[in-house]
Amino acid sequence: MTLAEYEADMAACSRCSSCKWVPFNQIKSWRFARSCPALARFSFHAYSGTGRMSMGLSMLKGRSELSEEVAEIIYRCQLCGACDVSCKVYRDDIDLSEVLMELRASCVEGGQLIADHMLTVDALKRENNVFGEPRSARAAWADGLGLKDTGRESAKVLLHTGCRYSYDTDLWPALRQAARLLQGSGVDVGIAGVQEACCGGRVYELGYQGDAANFADDMISRVKASGADMVVTACSDCFAAFHYLYPRMGKSLGVEVMHMSEFMQKLIGQGRIDLPGAVPMRVTYHDPCHLGRMGEPYLAWNGDKLKRPQYLKRTGRRGVYDAPRAVLSAISELELTEMERIREYSWCCGAGGGVLDAFPEFASWTARERLDEAAATGADALVTACPWCVRIFRDAVEEHGLSIRILELTELVAQAAGMEGEDVT
Repeated sequence: MTLAEYEADMAACSRCSSCKWVPFNQIKSWRFARSCPALARFSFHAYSGTGRMSMGLSMLKGRSELSEEVAEIIYRCQLCGACDVSCKVYRDDIDLSEVLMELRASCVEGGQLIADHMLTVDALKRENNVFGEPRSARAAWADGLGLKDTGRESAKVLLHTGCRYSYDTDLWPALRQAARLLQGSGVDVGIAGVQEACCGGRVYELGYQGDAANFADDMISRVKASGADMVVTACSDCFAAFHYLYPRMGKSLGVEVMHMSEFMQKLIGQGRIDLPGAVPMRVTYHDPCHLGRMGEPYLAWNGDKLKRPQYLKRTGRRGVYDAPRAVLSAISELELTEMERIREYSWCCGAGGGVLDAFPEFASWTARERLDEAAATGADALVTACPWCVRIFRDAVEEHGLSIRILELTELVAQAAGMEGEDVT
């Protein structure tokens, strides 16, 4: 795809500013009415979805030029998709998120690169992960678990961990719990071990679409060689890459893809994960962008978008929202209290779209905004199902001296399942 292919979308934007807010019939208070982190933080029209559409059309028509300053505005965006969801309530013939991704590809093509993003891409090419950590340590998290290595033996289910889980030792307990839950339920599960590599989704969003395609091809080959008929991932970014970005590139894993929350819901429903323990806690749930609205399946449409059927429109409603809540509801004595912005209208954690790499202060500000919303519910803990969300929320809690706890969904399941030494209360 190219920016030019979205000229009609940019020209059709009526500058109504709906992309800046949660849809009006969904607003519950003025305090939590905003949807776009960039606009809320920088308070200038150019940082909004409609502002970026104007910039893109202006450059495409030759009325302005791509510059370092323009590129920085383009990249001060988590690509969370909230603007697109709000826009489609009123103008469902516009694919705003698609334009934002192509703006980034135009930056890369035009040589307007962000230095921190170049380091991420270099790290990925060197060590197969976005952190530049040794690829030889990719499976260290699984030491002692006895998981199958699909490089040597086949497995029905391939557990893809992703870069953040693989190298963030603070998150290893939740990942190990997830693997143990699958093993205990009788799932024939394996991992790619040191052969696992990044899904490529993050660099795709940075505009390096060619590099992302190479990693997608590598992932597809690895899945085929594993003999698996299902890929399960606990990383929401990987989930969105497999569900949306791969098909957008014309690629497919060729097997069923499930997020860990979906798979746990299935196993709990089948009675294969038993949750006899009570977890007396009041929690609120954060919908990760890449598991929710950005995790919808890719549905291609060629032709006049005014004639596009409703079921082919990316509205954000077909993301994974029910599974995590169903898992929480299966835990005895656990009370879920919802925030104001939830499901397809969820506020971003702040870590996506390369913002955490290049603009950490903006990322932290965005996380703090969400933590304030969580605290307003009176919850003891914020629970989520994405390692990037967990990481930035925990860092923001420490940075700002907050008291709310940050938990990964699996941690609560593990406690309710009675895993020894896994109490999170």
